[in-house]
Amino acid sequence: MVLSDRSIKEELAQGRIIIEPLDPGCIQPASVDVHLDRYFLVFRNSRRPYIDVRENSDDLMDLVEIAGDTPFILHPGEFVLGSTLEQVTLPDDIVARLEGKSSLGRLGLLIHSTAGYVDPGWRGHLTLELSNVSRLPITLYQRMKIGQISFLRLTTPAEKLYGAHGLGSKYQGQTQPTASRYFQDFLEPKG
Repeated sequence: MVLSDRSIKEELAQGRIIIEPLDPGCIQPASVDVHLDRYFLVFRNSRRPYIDVRENSDDLMDLVEIAGDTPFILHPGEFVLGSTLEQVTLPDDIVARLEGKSSLGRLGLLIHSTAGYVDPGWRGHLTLELSNVSRLPITLYQRMKIGQISFLRLTTPAEKLYGAHGLGSKYQGQTQPTASRYFQDFLEPKG
């Protein structure tokens, strides 16, 4: 069941859902608007001819910070990682969905490819997978509304929360856009 604005406010008041910072004016009928932070991970030219999913890709990306009213220019066909200004914390019986703002989608901006699902027990800033599918560059500004997060109640509380030992959770507590940690799946002992 998707939570309404009334239920979202109740969960926030009880401290079960935490969104920091939170502008109460960003609570929509069934979601909460989230904003773009100032950090981006940008792929740089590399001597590597491809991305090997078994290898750490940190060396393929540079952290870029924008300040004040300086825009980040996302070029056509470009893919970068960003993050939400807000830190989100979820309880054991609620999951969340991150979606783009339709007005930005109409300009060709996609905010996630596959990372739109947020598990119960999550704590951290959400990494955005930003893609420009238009034919023109798009300006992105710090603190602009970038997406919306909706909340769904589970039938029962989860037994193991995101970040629990043995789950292989890779991104708990992140504070900036975080590059893929998929390579860690290949480091796990086979048993």
